[in-house]
Amino acid sequence: MTFKSDIEIAQEATPLHIMRIAEKLGIEEEYVDFYGKYKAKIDYNVLKKTKSKQAKIVLVTAITPTPAGEGKTTTTIGTADALSRLGKKTIVALREPSLGPVFGVKGGAAGGGYAQVIPMEDINLHFTGDLHAVGAANNLLAAMLDNHIQQGNLLDIDVRRIVWRRALDMNDRQLRKITSGLGGTGNGVPREDGFDITVASEVMAAFCLSSNIMNLKEKLAKIIVAYNRSKQPVTAGQLNAHGAMAALLKDALKPNLVQTLEGTPAFIHGGPFANIAHGCNSLMATNMARHFADYVVTEAGFGADLGAEKFIDIKCRQAGFKPDAVIIVATVRALKHHGGVAKADYNKENLEALKKGLPNLLKHVENITQRFGLPAVVAINKFPMDTDAELKLVEEKCKELGVNVALSEVWEKGGEGGEALAREVIRLVETGQSNFSFTYEDQANIKDKINAISTKIYGAESVIYSGKADSEIDNLEKLGFGKLPICMAKTQYSLSDDPKLFGKPEGFKISVSTVSVSAGAGFIVVSTGDIMKMPGLPKVPSAEKIDVDENGVISGLF
Repeated sequence: MTFKSDIEIAQEATPLHIMRIAEKLGIEEEYVDFYGKYKAKIDYNVLKKTKSKQAKIVLVTAITPTPAGEGKTTTTIGTADALSRLGKKTIVALREPSLGPVFGVKGGAAGGGYAQVIPMEDINLHFTGDLHAVGAANNLLAAMLDNHIQQGNLLDIDVRRIVWRRALDMNDRQLRKITSGLGGTGNGVPREDGFDITVASEVMAAFCLSSNIMNLKEKLAKIIVAYNRSKQPVTAGQLNAHGAMAALLKDALKPNLVQTLEGTPAFIHGGPFANIAHGCNSLMATNMARHFADYVVTEAGFGADLGAEKFIDIKCRQAGFKPDAVIIVATVRALKHHGGVAKADYNKENLEALKKGLPNLLKHVENITQRFGLPAVVAINKFPMDTDAELKLVEEKCKELGVNVALSEVWEKGGEGGEALAREVIRLVETGQSNFSFTYEDQANIKDKINAISTKIYGAESVIYSGKADSEIDNLEKLGFGKLPICMAKTQYSLSDDPKLFGKPEGFKISVSTVSVSAGAGFIVVSTGDIMKMPGLPKVPSAEKIDVDENGVISGLF
């Protein structure tokens, strides 16, 4: 059987004019900023003029990622289309793709098959320029910091304790560590420097957790850029940079409206990574979607141990809402990978390997239903080679935990292939029992919060802290940051901090190497293992396959 590529499917679609999509939501043209025919920004002032529907939130998460793929974004989009088909006024809310993964190895974030958001080429390539605006704001702050030092350093900044780095939305290992300010006194103060990928910038995290433009400005002012010689933090507000940064981000803060292949409205806005940041689309977009819909289907990055935990313990805590139902996406192929099967053997029935891999899924189910107290359904993203025996085994094990399983065939059939899943979601929302709770209390100290996440969510035996981490925790609590929520920076490929431990590891310990504060975003960043904020390109990057013809038609983009 020959399958069309994602981009071929997207290019064959006949999208509605974006104003038609806005009209579905009851948004008048005065609040729509057009970016061509098929994408637009929606002015956040519309929220002051219209009555809110306060939609139900459906969170889509997944098992621990594998090379087999899980299809979380595809399932998110397909479920939204299915809910629309069943008569529910639905909006899908997603993150924006970073150019680094698009040209690197991971791919984009526009779904796949017949469950996509369009125009997928635009969404994956620049879109409306939001990520460039975030990078510009980040680098404006870096420039103002170095200029302050050059012009006399009235804040007595210790150049050995500068923590702010520059940003670029591209995988470029060459820029991880650099020396800047070379070439004489007129070119700045020489110092060690470096770049992070834009989606790892604290500006992105603060942007995505802001409720309005004034709240964004407040968050930007709190960003710590360095420490002075008295070891006290120096902020963007002290550099008087936050106003100009907010000015750069004013239009970017407006959520982006596009559509699915089936015409379901979609807000795609913001894109923090989930292994080093909180991994959710913007609060602005989620709130706007809740304002205009009955159901909002959104996703959190990577597995439930990273994305869902941060969605709940960071985003929900700051926003004051909670999910009404959770979809946990898995594939039989990925579960067999967790059971030790090589990629070449994914398509062969292997019940023993599936049994070995299933504890990974069951741990994520346990986290959602028992740790967070939320109603959930497992969505099996079905592949043609999955056998009835394999699918039955997954269903039986999930039902032992009181969770139903629904097959998802949205990649092949679009919304029609997600109707069974959507019906279960509606049932959970309307009848599901919620005993919602966070992983830890606000008033717990930093170590107690880290220990709670590590033992309850990851299943670790204990936590080991480096001497540096111990010192950093003591200092942050002395500075008054101890009550902030925790953002764990951990590998996405394992429940542990070792990417080679698949399935559900037992008896492991989490090793904390460094602890820092993202005061603007409003959380403590805890680094485990070897976490990088600037990825590199693979040996054969996806960029080698991407091209454009004389008519401007792009090919090779997934």
